[in-house]
Parts: sequence; structure tokens; C-alpha cells
Amino acid sequence: MSLRRRFGTFLVAATCAFVSLSASAHAILVDSTPKPNGTLSAGHVQLVFKYNSKIDQHRSRITLVKSDQSETVLTIATTGPSNELDTSADLAPGSYTIRWQALALDGHITRGDVPFTVVAKP
Repeated sequence: MSLRRRFGTFLVAATCAFVSLSASAHAILVDSTPKPNGTLSAGHVQLVFKYNSKIDQHRSRITLVKSDQSETVLTIATTGPSNELDTSADLAPGSYTIRWQALALDGHITRGDVPFTVVAKP
């Protein structure tokens, strides 16, 4: 095999390895309370966001967006599991969105929104 061909094969293999490593490095949301487009009862609500990898809880962020587009940054608990962002809030009936930003321990940031509705307690 020529040196040029071996070098080309090496580049292809190295690129594939790098792409697969970087794809697995991002924190992907795998479960949440509330569920996307879900419903919760009004009152003091626990909010839990579970990821497929460890999260830097100190430098991640959860923002509560109300229907009037006002935003409140929520305090993330630092005592929970290392793959979760946990917080809580007192919520009145209405439409909300949780805007999350998770920093994986390897430095990759992922973001997303979870819209949900709060209804009056029965």
C-alpha cells in the first residue's frame, strides 16, 4: 500500500473516530418533569431534567419563561444526581416554558425548551 493511500485511510479513520466522540459528548435531555407539552398542578412544583451524561450543575442554567415572556432564572440544586438539573418553583395556572442550558463536564453546551401548562388544583 502506498504512503499516500495509507495516509488517506488514516485520515478517514481519525475523522470517523473524532465525529463519534464529539457526538457522544453532548448532554442530551432524556427525561423531564414537566414533560414537553405536559400539564402540572399549580403550587410548589419540583422540576427535574435528566441527561445522558454528567452535568456541571454550577454553570448550567434553567430559566422559567411565563406567558407574558417575563423570565426568572431558577436556582439549580447542587446535591442531586450528577446527570440531573433539579429545581423548584411556585407556579400559578398558566402557560410556561422552561429554557434549559446544560454544560456537560467535557465543556459542550446544549440548550432546549420545554413548554408546559399549569392548571388549578382539582
